[in-house]
Amino acid sequence: MKTLLFYFTLCLTISVTAQASFTETEAKQLVTTFFDGFHKRDTVIMRSVLAKKVRLQSSSTDKDGNLQLTDSSIEDLLKAIANRPADQKWEERLLDYKISINGTLAHVWTPYEFWFNGNFSHCGANAFTIVKLENGWKIIHLIDSRRKEDCNL
Repeated sequence: MKTLLFYFTLCLTISVTAQASFTETEAKQLVTTFFDGFHKRDTVIMRSVLAKKVRLQSSSTDKDGNLQLTDSSIEDLLKAIANRPADQKWEERLLDYKISINGTLAHVWTPYEFWFNGNFSHCGANAFTIVKLENGWKIIHLIDSRRKEDCNL
């Protein structure tokens, strides 16, 4: 009976430790992997850190100054990346990482600059929501802001 109690306690301890072991470094690596695939036009790499269902949104202001919140399909984004012409270079430069983790939920905030073929296009911030799922930690939501002014370049 003591042996059974010992193994039960050991398994419980390992389970609790495994849930609490996700670190800021690992959260940052998930986002880094996402953008590694983005820059290489490799959607397999990108999918490795995405949940099966991902919500994708953008917040911006149109040319008339109207606020916009746009929902997009992660599948459309992945198709655009995979089909990007070879002569186009998309570079998203992440300027910082702000990371919060609580249990099975993590949030990563990354201000960025976006460059198209070596020319500045726009700036903003990405907000990634990451959760622990059966198959590991995965991105479930990505929202970004976009603007062309007040970027402090």
